[in-house]
Amino acid sequence: MGSAKKANKPTSPYDSSSPSQPLLFKPPSTEEPNQPDQPESDPTQYLQISYNYGPRPFKDLPFLILFVLVVLCTFGFGIFCVFHKNPNYSNLSSYKYDLNSTSCVKGSNFNGFYESRFDFYVLSSSGSGFLKSLIWTLVVTLILSVPICFLLLLLLKHYTKQIVYVSLPFFIVIPIFFNVYWFVACTVSSSCTDAFPLVYRILVFVFVFLIIGIIVWIFVANWHRIELTVMIIGVASDALSKNLGLFVVIPLLTLGLVAYYVPIVVFLVFGRLNGKIVPKESNGEYRCAWKQDSWVPAYYTLAILTMLWSLTVLVEAQVYVISGTIAQWYFTGEDSKPRRSIRSSLRNAFGPSSGTVCLSGLLICVVRFVRAVVDSARQEDIPGMVNFVLRCCVNALLSAVDFLNKFTINFAAITGEAYCTSARMTYELLKRNLLSAVFVETVSTRLLAGIAFILSSIYAIVVCAILKGASNIGFYSYVVAVLAWVLLIIVLGSFVHVLDNVIETVYICYAVDRDRGEVYKPEVHEVYALLTSSRNHRSPTAPTAPLV
Repeated sequence: MGSAKKANKPTSPYDSSSPSQPLLFKPPSTEEPNQPDQPESDPTQYLQISYNYGPRPFKDLPFLILFVLVVLCTFGFGIFCVFHKNPNYSNLSSYKYDLNSTSCVKGSNFNGFYESRFDFYVLSSSGSGFLKSLIWTLVVTLILSVPICFLLLLLLKHYTKQIVYVSLPFFIVIPIFFNVYWFVACTVSSSCTDAFPLVYRILVFVFVFLIIGIIVWIFVANWHRIELTVMIIGVASDALSKNLGLFVVIPLLTLGLVAYYVPIVVFLVFGRLNGKIVPKESNGEYRCAWKQDSWVPAYYTLAILTMLWSLTVLVEAQVYVISGTIAQWYFTGEDSKPRRSIRSSLRNAFGPSSGTVCLSGLLICVVRFVRAVVDSARQEDIPGMVNFVLRCCVNALLSAVDFLNKFTINFAAITGEAYCTSARMTYELLKRNLLSAVFVETVSTRLLAGIAFILSSIYAIVVCAILKGASNIGFYSYVVAVLAWVLLIIVLGSFVHVLDNVIETVYICYAVDRDRGEVYKPEVHEVYALLTSSRNHRSPTAPTAPLV
């Protein structure tokens, strides 16, 4: 394989390994001026794509400027909220309506203070055991999540097939266990039996088993793709294990977003304090009420939109950093290692390509918002053919945006091109190499998510058993176990997200290799060549079924 790789590398002056090579170039034409153009199928007419190691110009700069302006307005008006607050908000209960002056005047009322102090005392005294168990469980879960992720990566790298095939039965066993457990527990509990009659319990019980049957059918229908999925996950795990620095950078970016959110949340809290106490008439009686300034709702809208856009920008920046790091590993020879790949990816993500990242985040934010509005309108079941047609058109438009956005950031991280150019060139790259522009292998995402769910569920069962035996919090042990399950599945979900982006990046790198007629990573070509073959030559006996 090594000799084949070297033989496939170009020996022309346009060698991709040369740092001075331009990002996109056309080979010099050897035609005479009067000769007709080359046929459309001639590969030399396409721009050659490679990783851009050199300095990158700023792209999509207007969207970066727009994002900075939105953030500055959010922080500027937030600071104004802090200094413009009305200190009388906390003393609202002490204001009484004065008939003589027809206004609210301050009196003396300390009941609210004593009531709040009493509520806090009752809460802290009654729930101290629950809070102590909850805090310790979440802290231990957060600490253990780090070695769990590294252990899972190591197992997926060396024992991918064993992990996948051992996990498959748990997709069925764990739902069956929880379904039987809740049914028996509710039957033996008198309070649950009174609140949930037997007929409804049986209906839910049967419904859950129907869902389990659908999961079994999905596995049977897609069994011919499991082996290929195992190899894809193995290749991605090997690539991620050679770039372990991503496990430090990605959480740090997330913590940076949390730190960035803190002042905005403070501004939102102080925003409620901007207003005045005014008399309000209700059923012929006047009382004192708080009236916010008219600009406060507008600021709330601005701040929430800024937080949503910042979240999607961070997600796209993480994808950019992952893609740039993995691409540098991919296009580096076997006898050498990429230097400062994560640092250069970070510099490009928050430097020349920051406008592209902001644009991609804005599109994702708009798509999610519009989709939420459409889903809300669908739940309201508004009649009318026009409304139905509009929903179909909007869903088609949103699907087209998702389709174009699938590999755009991955491609931009490799080439440094602008968003629209990356979207167009990615589609053309995959299309002319007869590769899928939708996704690499959707089964891999489902399997990885399922493995994360299984590990989190087993951990939650162990936590619940320990709390039942070592504490006396009773029913709250289930609450603590569920919260521990949520925390662990969030961490493992982030791990799956990183591995999923690695799969997509390797796919794009494989397409670039195939487009240039090169083989940088023979082990990747051996796997992804089977992916193309499996899509083009499906077994006639294998059933076809959509993945859900």
